[in-house]
Amino acid sequence: MVDECHLLWGDVNGYVWGKTSERISVPIDNVRCKQTYFGALNYKTKEFFIYKAKKANSQTTIGFLEYLQSLRSEAKILIIWDGASYHRSGQIKEYLDSLNAELEKEQWLITCERFAPNAPQQNPVEDIWLQAKRLIREFYFFCHSFSVVKGLFELAIDCQIFDFPKLHEYGVFS
Repeated sequence: MVDECHLLWGDVNGYVWGKTSERISVPIDNVRCKQTYFGALNYKTKEFFIYKAKKANSQTTIGFLEYLQSLRSEAKILIIWDGASYHRSGQIKEYLDSLNAELEKEQWLITCERFAPNAPQQNPVEDIWLQAKRLIREFYFFCHSFSVVKGLFELAIDCQIFDFPKLHEYGVFS
């Protein structure tokens, strides 16, 4: 199961408490700092893999698919993702056609299926992103730079200490 996450410098900002009669301002040095992550959950092993990209588009999506193949070079991969426009682009279709050319459908190296439209609640990767962003918000006082924000986010992902009901909704015994 696959999804993308766009981490923005402003994500670390949450609610601020203060007197209603006083204006509260929070300085932001650079609101353009951002990092896109592609994430893939191996539903069988519960391993989660991330891939950094400058942005999410067809070209970086192809890079991500190649990265996943490099992790399991002999495996056939089933990708279940949302209907983002770059998932459905001509470039992606051409890439998959060239990869799976002359193979029977059962032998395709990468097969892509979509979650229901407008249903992020179906994708457990959404919960993984939320959990990592929640950690950032809980430790916002350490986040003096965007590199610290990214470090905390990646630490939350790398530790792979997530477990929630959606991880068990699919499969033979769901």
